[in-house]
Amino acid sequence: MSGVPGAENPMSSPLALHQQTLSELAAGLARRDFSSVELTQHFLDRIAHHDGTLNSFITVCAEQALAQAATADGARAAGTATPLTGIPLAQKDIFCTADVKTTCASKMLDNFIAPYNASVIEQFNAAGAVMLGKTNMDEFAMGSSNETSFYGGVKNPWDISKVPGGSSGGSAAAVAARLAPAATGTDTGGSIRQPASLCNLTGLKPTYGRVSRWGMIAFASSLDQAGPMAQTAEDAALMLNVMAGHDARDSTCINHPVPDYTATLNDSIAGLRIGLPKQYFGEGLDPAVASVITAAIAELEKLGATVVEIDLPTSDLAVPAYYVIAPAECSSNLSRFDGVRFGYRCENPKDLTDLYKRSRAEGFGAEVKRRIMVGTYALSAGYYDAYYVQAQKARRLIKDDFARAFEKCDVIAGPTAPDVAFGIGEKQADPIAMYLSDIYTIATNLAGLPGMSLPAGFAKKLPVGLQLVGNYWSEARLLNVAHRYQQVTGWHRELPADFS
Repeated sequence: MSGVPGAENPMSSPLALHQQTLSELAAGLARRDFSSVELTQHFLDRIAHHDGTLNSFITVCAEQALAQAATADGARAAGTATPLTGIPLAQKDIFCTADVKTTCASKMLDNFIAPYNASVIEQFNAAGAVMLGKTNMDEFAMGSSNETSFYGGVKNPWDISKVPGGSSGGSAAAVAARLAPAATGTDTGGSIRQPASLCNLTGLKPTYGRVSRWGMIAFASSLDQAGPMAQTAEDAALMLNVMAGHDARDSTCINHPVPDYTATLNDSIAGLRIGLPKQYFGEGLDPAVASVITAAIAELEKLGATVVEIDLPTSDLAVPAYYVIAPAECSSNLSRFDGVRFGYRCENPKDLTDLYKRSRAEGFGAEVKRRIMVGTYALSAGYYDAYYVQAQKARRLIKDDFARAFEKCDVIAGPTAPDVAFGIGEKQADPIAMYLSDIYTIATNLAGLPGMSLPAGFAKKLPVGLQLVGNYWSEARLLNVAHRYQQVTGWHRELPADFS
């Protein structure tokens, strides 16, 4: 690790390029300390050197990245740069990228090259950002450990015998190891926040509808939301400034004003009411993690925040409701992958039925097939009312719980995950144990609320994340709270020893 744990410790020598945040890199580019081409090459070299160990990238776009960097240098010379012009980023391999393979980490899409860019990719391109490559993930974003990828699991830079979390584990590992200064992720039930927690990053899931889903391959359409994964809240704010906004091509994207998320980062949090759900601090939470979270909340109190206990009585319904609704939507969304129009097709099918059956059986991995089967069952005649409708009713109860809680508090705080990163293979034989990794994050998706995880310390020598949940459209408030916390702590500056 670098620095002194828990406190800012400016190094006596200048920070290496990969140790700098997005805002620091942007300032360096503006001062002409280095060019975008030099910066991009630095990260490409780190990927070449380290990613054989981590497996965080599926596709590295070296030639394209250097060309984008050269264009960005031209924009800076011409005085037309935006804050992220020339900044190299990694994109989760769930976003369609023109002329670059987009796989969703599945054999089903191993040969798919998208003919267009997803809205999120368009926005970063327009901002002048550089795409280093596409990051590994759980297949079709289904998983909490990044072990379901067709391209092999990703390793956690803090301990390569541990998982990085999922489904955005490739993005998390790449940023944690500083193979990229920041990356995009997607969050259906915690898939930005949980890997951010396990890898010592700041990760934000915005309000549902804040970021366009157009061109983002769907898992569960009423739950999926894209967001930034970065070193700091300030970096996440810079990225969200680019990502957020209405897109008429996405019927679930809401036309709501987009503030400058960096404008209120330094606002005081004196008087902020932090709600602590008693359900998040009971059985199932590792005591070492609980101790770290308690200390983090105490730091927020020192900054003037007050703590109130809140009740989320239906929180125990979140996991069962989610694992009916999400598989049901997955069953519907993945029906398009049939071996006919695009993607994997089995060899020598006997007839159309054989083509459908074998293409799907051979193209999908075990976890995806498990969820398709569960979802199809829940939507079938005779079971729709008993399972799917009941799960949607539970979803409404969970949403109402949050509404009542926000009458008493401004922000809800608690652990992001019940434990630190677990061992590779440790939970693969027990899907239920794996699903419970997201027990504190799932309810936020069911309610459509914004939530984020930020580095809060270490337990068992591994990172712990503090989760903050806000009311609808309160991303600026969450980023403000996280930024003020990061001004008085230094956990976000910690680097894995082998990648510093």
